[in-house]
Amino acid sequence: MALDYINLLNESQRGAVLHTEGPAMIIAGAGSGKTRVLTYRIAHLLEKGVDPFNILALTFTNKAAREMRARIEKVVGPEAKNLWMGTFHSIFARILRSEADKLGYPRHFTIYDTQDTKTLITQIVKELDLDDKLYKPSTVLGRISAAKNKLISVQQYMNDPVIKQDDEAALRPKIGVIYQQYQQRCFKAGAMDFDDLLYQTNVLFKDHPDALNKYQNIFHYVMVDEYQDTNYSQYLISRKLAAKNRNICVVGDDAQSIYAFRGADIQNILNFEKDYPELAIFKLEQNYRSTKNIVKAANSVIKNNQAQLRKSVFSDNEEGPRIEVIRAASDNEEGKLVANSIYEEKMNHHLSYDHFAILYRTNAQSRAMEESLRKLNIKYKIVGGLSFYQRKEIKDLVAYLRLTVNPNDEQALRRIINYPKRGIGDTTISKLINAAEESNHTLWEVVTNADQFLPARVSNPVVDFGEKIKSYAVVAGKDDAFEAAKFIAKNSGMIEDLYADKSIEGLSRYENIQELLNGIKEYVDDPEREDKSLASFLQDIALVTDTDLKDAKDEGESVTLMTIHSAKGLEFRNVYIVGMEENLFPSQMMITSRTDLEEERRLFYVAITRAEKKLTLSYATSRYQWGNLRSCEKSRFIDEIDPTFVEFKYGQEESPFAPVLERRSNLVGAQKIKPAAAPVKPYVPSPDFKPSDTTNLAVGNKVEHPKFGFGSVSKLEKQDGSVKATIQFEGGVGEKTLLLSFAKLRIV
Repeated sequence: MALDYINLLNESQRGAVLHTEGPAMIIAGAGSGKTRVLTYRIAHLLEKGVDPFNILALTFTNKAAREMRARIEKVVGPEAKNLWMGTFHSIFARILRSEADKLGYPRHFTIYDTQDTKTLITQIVKELDLDDKLYKPSTVLGRISAAKNKLISVQQYMNDPVIKQDDEAALRPKIGVIYQQYQQRCFKAGAMDFDDLLYQTNVLFKDHPDALNKYQNIFHYVMVDEYQDTNYSQYLISRKLAAKNRNICVVGDDAQSIYAFRGADIQNILNFEKDYPELAIFKLEQNYRSTKNIVKAANSVIKNNQAQLRKSVFSDNEEGPRIEVIRAASDNEEGKLVANSIYEEKMNHHLSYDHFAILYRTNAQSRAMEESLRKLNIKYKIVGGLSFYQRKEIKDLVAYLRLTVNPNDEQALRRIINYPKRGIGDTTISKLINAAEESNHTLWEVVTNADQFLPARVSNPVVDFGEKIKSYAVVAGKDDAFEAAKFIAKNSGMIEDLYADKSIEGLSRYENIQELLNGIKEYVDDPEREDKSLASFLQDIALVTDTDLKDAKDEGESVTLMTIHSAKGLEFRNVYIVGMEENLFPSQMMITSRTDLEEERRLFYVAITRAEKKLTLSYATSRYQWGNLRSCEKSRFIDEIDPTFVEFKYGQEESPFAPVLERRSNLVGAQKIKPAAAPVKPYVPSPDFKPSDTTNLAVGNKVEHPKFGFGSVSKLEKQDGSVKATIQFEGGVGEKTLLLSFAKLRIV
């Protein structure tokens, strides 16, 4: 049976599978068959007679572990069930349950999830009478988590002058005290959080050599997947467990190390050879996923990183189309161009929407994409996050806007009456609700007359809240939707509250509010929109957000939207990477040091290598930021792609900041290679151009399009209540399939 799967491997893969003794590092380039190699390596060990109970295989996701075990079982049978295979956390929780008494924990200790830990931190902060705006649960938890991942104990944390200085500079000098009480409370409750599962395993192996020796004798072979994503704690555990037999095999790709913000340390893989001088290194360099153009483009980008393990990734697949770079005048136009491109690609190549993915650096960027996809009736799903309008912070601000327009909106009132906190507790809210029910008044009527239902001490903040909402209504009555929303966001305290949270989650929520305001600004800036009131905007998004995204998932065919971090490990036929602008990607927070910038470049490398057949990059020359139109600069990463593999395309809208069309005369050695096509000069519509009513459009009609020029209608067809027109355009543009409800056509 061994010959069956060994012959399925290329030379590099085969070498990695057959080398089972001693330390080994498998550097697996994107799309190089990493999972297959790891699977067959374990299968080969089992076929050699190694007891599955003596093999430890550590992964980063339960899904990866399940898939790998299933593949191994197909080769060697049910013995695969006896492998120690799973995530770091699941494997070490299993070990800790067996050895819990050594650490003073009960065998059946509780594992706290993130919400449990935040609730406990909130209680401790309250008991210590600390400012809950400074000591936000997510911020404190992030600090404690980072300490545990670096194996910093409570005592070390409180006695370290550098840590103490950092906390004082952040105006949070009591985090050490919270950390101490948090650990005491967890221990007293017989509970560990996720970080404890790694931290306490290190404590077990350090303080109890007998336990370490026991597991060293059990695990003759240790294998670690995605090694570039390990933190210091994970690195130390795997090194200790392999110290006796030295049969450790790590698999990973330094070029895909993108989780430093979670504690991952790229030095673990870069310096692996220092720990094991006798190391055997295998490089999996053949990419089976992507076209040659995509692979070569990715190589040309990642070569700019200094800290890396050099490899030459190649592909024997087809050459494939060049990478398209779309330049749009605005983020709004970027969304339209991307959505239109997806629609055309689907129709022209008979694809499913499942073949498409839109990747972005931050969740806030999904708004423009979602709205443009909806206008074309393209179904989509958000992965690794909620739909933009379903995110808590967005729903909170929209609740303020809804209550301003309709104070009898009870759900909106209950959502934000004590957010941000204003001293209206759950007991008070319950009394208000009861009073409304007993007096047959609306909740709003009770709120605005709270002094008649509650004691003065309790009713004062309620009355103040009611006055705030009334003042918002006055502003909304005289100003447009954007001015009203901006006033409400600031005056309510939401912006201040979110800005104060400097955690990754807090920054993301803050950016999302900014993005919502950008959307409202675009709404009121639309010259074709007559009603720019807050009520009109709310009606507009109520119709938009009424779309049930589950339908797209149930029916199977939908475009995938996700952050690049969420896309790691996935692949799609057509990939769009949007927002390729300086200070957005690379992020403004990641350009002040080489280490951070190289992580951003690795993130871009990951994004590029998700694409199988076609890759499109897009950027805007202007983008709204807090309601102001700002000039944007093309990302440096676009310029790092070898121009041989790039083709520039341009949007139609004018931008106040639109630079002169980029020229490609600066191609290095252009005379030695086949020159890339120069960008086509944008078509200029006729002076009298005005879109016609296309209700009675017929085959044979001559039309003018503001981007594609003149053409003749060759086909009309209905689909899902919409009409598609196939038009043969002149001037080398060729055939295009357009949705009449979206295309602006002038019938000549």
